[in-house]
Amino acid sequence: MQTILVIDDDDSLRDTIGLMLEQESFRVHLSGNGRDGYEKALSLQPDLILVDLRLPGMSGVEICRQLRSDKVQTPIIVLSALGDEIDKVLLLEIGADDYVVKPFGRRELIARIRALLRRSGGEAHHVLKFSDTEVNIERRIVERGGQEVKLTPAEYSLLVFFLQNPDRPLTRDVILNSVWGYNSFPHTRTVDAHIVKLRQKFEADPAVPRHFLTVHGVGYRFLP
Repeated sequence: MQTILVIDDDDSLRDTIGLMLEQESFRVHLSGNGRDGYEKALSLQPDLILVDLRLPGMSGVEICRQLRSDKVQTPIIVLSALGDEIDKVLLLEIGADDYVVKPFGRRELIARIRALLRRSGGEAHHVLKFSDTEVNIERRIVERGGQEVKLTPAEYSLLVFFLQNPDRPLTRDVILNSVWGYNSFPHTRTVDAHIVKLRQKFEADPAVPRHFLTVHGVGYRFLP
């Protein structure tokens, strides 16, 4: 289970985000103070940090800069108010990876989190394997039994998402948000159609799948 640290002095928003993330099967730690949040980021070593720009004790900008100065490479998403001056140049300067403007929707925040976790996970694990299949993340090459398998970009992204979330029941909405993105809004049948394609390309018997399993009433589960 991946861990997310939320640093925000707005009690209501912080608790809402925490509950939302727990419902998405993340382990969550909360902090309402910049200095406390910075210390938790060092001690807890979370998989991702959500940090507000304006915080008592230590600002979000200071937290980002200090963590990067400490050689902490944890992915960081900045939460900024609508009127805050922030752009991609500032993000690079302070060491953040992405930002979300308040107020934001659940779909947008979850999609940004999963996309960033997916990217950072891909950098940490260059080759992912299951059965007789190998996925080289760095080269974007998939081989089965030593032979390259041709995949569309969506099929590839879906396969990698499953590999990075093994043995976990995933709803169609979660898959859509994580693979296609919150701003694409494809139909949930899109997921079903792509699962069929993956079964055809990677299952010994697509009619009796061993890896890409249907979880009735929920969605799908990937078993390596």
